[in-house]
Amino acid sequence: MAGNKTAKRHALSTALKNLREEQGLTLRALAEKAGYEHAGTIQRWETGQRTPQLEDVGRLLDAMEVQGERREEVIAYANGTDEPRWLAITLPEQRAMLSALIDFQSTAKEIVAVSPLLIPGLLQSSEYIRALMVEGGVPADELGTRVAVRVGRRDVITRRNPANLTAIIGEAALRQVIGSREIMVGQLRYLNELGALPNVEIRVLPFTSGWHPALEGPFTLIEGEQPVVNLENRRSGLFLHEEADLELYRDAVRFMLGGEIERKRGEPGQGRKVAMSPAASAELIAEIANEMETTA
Repeated sequence: MAGNKTAKRHALSTALKNLREEQGLTLRALAEKAGYEHAGTIQRWETGQRTPQLEDVGRLLDAMEVQGERREEVIAYANGTDEPRWLAITLPEQRAMLSALIDFQSTAKEIVAVSPLLIPGLLQSSEYIRALMVEGGVPADELGTRVAVRVGRRDVITRRNPANLTAIIGEAALRQVIGSREIMVGQLRYLNELGALPNVEIRVLPFTSGWHPALEGPFTLIEGEQPVVNLENRRSGLFLHEEADLELYRDAVRFMLGGEIERKRGEPGQGRKVAMSPAASAELIAEIANEMETTA
C-alpha cells in the first residue's frame, strides 16, 4: 500500500529498521529468515514507500524474535497506519506514541513547546520530574527508570547539532509549586540556564496577556522530516500530521509570537505578540525564583 507518509507509518518504518539494525541483520538476511524472496520488499517498508500488512509485521517480528512490550508497540504502529490522525488510548498505544515522539524529536529541526501550566518536558530538572511523577502516582519501582528516560530526552537540545527549541510557557507554570519551593527554585534557575543556550528560546505568557491559544491547552509542534503536533491528556495522546491541522497550530504560535518565526526566515510577520521577549522572560523567571527563595 502506497500513499502519503503518516505519522504512524513513519513510526512503523523507523521501528522496523531499528529492530533489524539492533540485531545486526542485513536486509537480505532478514528476508531469508522471514521467508521473503526479495529484500527490496522489506527495504520499501523501512523507508515508508510501502506499508506492510499486519500479518507481514508479525512475520518480521517472529523472524527477529521480538516479544513483550516492544512487540506490542510495533503492532500498535501497524494498526491504522493510514488514519488521518493518530489517537492512542490503550497502554501499548501510548507506549508506542511515546517512542514515536522521542524519535520525531530526535530528528527535528525546530520544536515549539507550548505549556501554560507546567514546565515543558525538555526543560524540566531531574528533581522537578521526580516530584511530578511521585505526586502523579508513578509506582516506586518504575520511578528511577522513568525519570532517566525523561532526562535522556533532553539530549535533543544539548547534543551536537541540536534542535532549535522555542518554549512558550505560561506564568502559572512558573508559580505553581511542584514538590517544594526548593525544587521550584532549582527548576527556575535551571530554566534560565537552558534559556542561555543559543538554540533555546524561552518566552513567558504573563497573566496580563489576555486570551491566547495556549489557554486551550498545551501542545508540541515538531518540524522536521515528519512534521507533527502532539497533544496529551491523562487518558490519551494524539498526533496530528495533516497539513490543515499543522497550519492551525502554526497559526497559534504566530499569534503568540507576533509572527517572529516568519521574520527570522525573512518572511512577513503576522499575528499579535502576547509572549514576553526572551530577555524579559529571563528577568521574570529570576524574579519569581528570588521570591520563592526568600519565602522558602
